[in-house]
Amino acid sequence: MQLVILASGRGKRMKHLTADVPKPMLKIKGKPILEHKLNALPKEISEIIFIIGYKGEHIMNHFKKEFDGRKITYVFQHNLNGTGGALHLAKSRLDKKFLVMMGDDLYSKKDIKKLMKHDLAVLGYEVGNPNLFGIIKTNKKGYVESIVEKPKHSKDKLANIGLYVLTKKFFDYDLVPVGSGEFGLPQTLASMAKDFNIKLEKASQWFPIGTPEDLKKAEEIIHKFA
Repeated sequence: MQLVILASGRGKRMKHLTADVPKPMLKIKGKPILEHKLNALPKEISEIIFIIGYKGEHIMNHFKKEFDGRKITYVFQHNLNGTGGALHLAKSRLDKKFLVMMGDDLYSKKDIKKLMKHDLAVLGYEVGNPNLFGIIKTNKKGYVESIVEKPKHSKDKLANIGLYVLTKKFFDYDLVPVGSGEFGLPQTLASMAKDFNIKLEKASQWFPIGTPEDLKKAEEIIHKFA
């Protein structure tokens, strides 16, 4: 199975730490974030497609054309037009069913395997402050109805954390604009809900790395994602 990793941004909240390298190449215990992520992948993942941009040569030079027996390919995102725009750049390289994940978040192997059982699915993580996230709303059967960005009041607590199983049917839908010239992958996926069952799976673990403080915290908990 193929995996697309979105890793084109700089990570401005990292400040000087990303002056010379992209955020996904910042190190946790001596290894780049991306290497930890690849080491935790289920064996069923046979190919990785990196969507790269800012200082992407660092990713290419580190992983080259193969890593741990997996084929590696690269696609440059010169126009940073959102997660939906990024995924569309890989359209011609993708098989019928594939995974997509963010390049700077840590996910558990168990949760990835759980998601892979479905044809269309999204991983959610229970949060205490839903007004800070895109919140997934489902029907009684656990299928996605909508994804609401930073709701002021919400009984739903499962945040979209940027890990998906998709099929090429995704590309049949118009990308949903989310402002500032960007197009959202989760918003576009939600527009498919009227035609397809998109399963919501609940994550057991998740750790997003957005700030220097997060990077320090990751040093303490990275063993949970091995």
